[in-house]
Amino acid sequence: MPAQTRFLEHATRELATIEGAGTFKTEVPIASAQGATIQSGTGRELINLCSNNYLGLAQHPEVVAAARAAIDTWGIGLASVRFICGTQLLHQQLEEALSRFLSTEATILYSSCFDANGGLFETLLGPDDAIISDSLNHASIIDGIRLSKAQRFRYKNGDLADLRVQLDASQSARFRLIATDGVFSMDGTMAPLADICQLADEYDALVMVDDCHATGFIGPTGRGTPELFGVQDRIDILTGTLGKALGGTSGGYVTGKRPIVELLRQRSRPYLFSNTLAPPLAAASLKAIEILERSNELPQTLHNNARYFREQLSAGGLTLIPGSHPIAPVMLGDAALAGRFAKAIRDEGVLVIGFSFPVVPVGQARIRTQVSAAHSIDQLDRAAKAFVKINREMSI
Repeated sequence: MPAQTRFLEHATRELATIEGAGTFKTEVPIASAQGATIQSGTGRELINLCSNNYLGLAQHPEVVAAARAAIDTWGIGLASVRFICGTQLLHQQLEEALSRFLSTEATILYSSCFDANGGLFETLLGPDDAIISDSLNHASIIDGIRLSKAQRFRYKNGDLADLRVQLDASQSARFRLIATDGVFSMDGTMAPLADICQLADEYDALVMVDDCHATGFIGPTGRGTPELFGVQDRIDILTGTLGKALGGTSGGYVTGKRPIVELLRQRSRPYLFSNTLAPPLAAASLKAIEILERSNELPQTLHNNARYFREQLSAGGLTLIPGSHPIAPVMLGDAALAGRFAKAIRDEGVLVIGFSFPVVPVGQARIRTQVSAAHSIDQLDRAAKAFVKINREMSI
């Protein structure tokens, strides 16, 4: 039998296995802009509880207007990488705005934060170095570390005792880098950054934080988990995204000390070999940062909404991972159950998605709800009532 035929049969069996386990992922097309509510492909309006649009800026009129104006001024795209003819003043302005907003020396833009993390470790570290990574870090960090020739160590999620063990085990390395998410995206929990930085000082290690699910709304002024824990000056490398709170567009960045950023600009492969961030996206993110710099209203609304929705779900008997983040995972355990539960909730008029292996560990399937500043209390009440109803009907 030809290799092509055998491989297609193999792929078909793999797909059947995934479907049989209840973990087959089906995309849900929407026929509207991203918002607190969306219109499904069938024309039905659904309350949207699965978007990273934390501050509601993806549909903010000022952000949309900035993107539209940028097309007329800067064009739709550059058809080039940055170091050839792909750097506009707009991109430099966005990098400067991010540095100003996050109180860092310099920033470099990427097509996504996945690319930022993918191009980070192999550029900065080599075989004589070591990376100590939290076990629940995002897939982009895991893949980025795999691309690096550095020695790899992993510590249990947020476990400072285990982190110390790994730091002890890596003492022969030239440089050691502790890598962690600021907020773990599937749980909505936060890394203990103050304690991590204390250990880093004790062991003379660098610290890298991916703050995708925090930048713009976590911390007293929305500068993320380093601000929340008071360690802004201690974090060596901060990565983040423009695709969540900062406008919900596309693009990522690395920000930190200038020599680190400049070395990435010279050698980081996803930066050197990827097209420049589209000008309308850069302009939209610039406007989002401007909105956050002039007012703390949206982050405050978001935190009030998150607190309220968590309280309603808990009072209704749902099992949540404790916390205060707008990510509020409803824990169900079984993958097939999570799929059925999500479909039943969608039938009630609320858009949610079931998460199961390999996105989360086996036995920890869940519905990850995500609240936005754009949600009204009425919408959150209706969504909470749907969860309570389905939870009771399924006798969970």
